[in-house]
Amino acid sequence: MPPMSPFDLPTFVLPRLAIRRGADTERIVFQQPLRRIMAFLGRSIDDVINDPFIRREVCGYFRLQKQVERACEVVDLERWWNGKCML
Repeated sequence: MPPMSPFDLPTFVLPRLAIRRGADTERIVFQQPLRRIMAFLGRSIDDVINDPFIRREVCGYFRLQKQVERACEVVDLERWWNGKCML
């Protein structure tokens, strides 16, 4: 078995109506934001548990990530509700 790359994460393939150029499947990748943040900072879970400074740093990045994610969702919903969504 070849080694896994970051792009070989577990995915689910769901059948979908062909909307774009004959595409009949859509891949859904479950994201794990805390792991992504710790990898970005170069920290392990042990570092986060044992060091209060690192814990606050990771929590700050996690909160920032949540705010950005929510802001993006709001923009997407506003586009959808206002009829500016182009599929």
